[in-house]
Amino acid sequence: MTSPWRSRPVGIVGLGLIGGSLGLDLQAQGLEVRALVHRASTAERAQERQLASRIALEPSVLADCGLIVLALPLDRLLEPNPELLAALPADAVVTDVGSVKQPIADVWEPLHPRFVASHPMAGTAEAGVEAGIQGLFSGRPWVATPSEHTEANALACVQELAESLGAHWLTCPAAAHDRAVALISHMPVLVSAALLQAADQGGEAADAAALVRQLASSGFADTSRIGGGNPELGSLMARCNRSAVLEALQHYRSQLEELEALVKDEQWSDLERALRQCQGLRPEFL
Repeated sequence: MTSPWRSRPVGIVGLGLIGGSLGLDLQAQGLEVRALVHRASTAERAQERQLASRIALEPSVLADCGLIVLALPLDRLLEPNPELLAALPADAVVTDVGSVKQPIADVWEPLHPRFVASHPMAGTAEAGVEAGIQGLFSGRPWVATPSEHTEANALACVQELAESLGAHWLTCPAAAHDRAVALISHMPVLVSAALLQAADQGGEAADAAALVRQLASSGFADTSRIGGGNPELGSLMARCNRSAVLEALQHYRSQLEELEALVKDEQWSDLERALRQCQGLRPEFL
């Protein structure tokens, strides 16, 4: 039996990494995908890449959609366009893919009766209309943060969407989500950025700026990747999840100071013990 949302077009607002990847995957399932984008140049390139069946600059493109995914930057989710709001069908299920959930739920739950706050934990360092790829969500977590206002059928619809893309579905309270992603997503962006800054400034101070760049290899690439990613996204995550990010940074600072003390005091056996504990911890997060 075909689910109701699959019998109607699926709408995607925004065709960056997440929206573009969704469009490719859903079309591969044979679904009609209608996309709303902000710029004519984006629409032209998205059409060339076949990111959606129909791409438009006017919100009316969403009129017949049964499921609409808001793949917008956090600032545009928190201050939604009135024209977009007016175009959303009242009977459609609406979900977002933002990386901070409590502020988004606070804005959107009063605005649409079938809104579901959700967040696919998938990404790359790329952004924009060129970034979308097939299979981005396969094997990755997709978390929803339902509240007492969330309609059960709408939540089930988003779950079916996530699972149809091969994602691992889970739910949790919005505040818990925001604290968790601060630790494993938002804070690491700033830590990775600090690593890049330290390598740059340390190289300059040691008169070895060129050498540190020449010697940087896969280990440095792995640990610095997200710090060299989308600056707008990193800034928005920190701004919209400020309290949790600051708390996460304090945890990181405390652990870094402990490791620094072991090196300073030449406590090599204790340092090895700490690193062995970390070795055992890492598989639990991957």
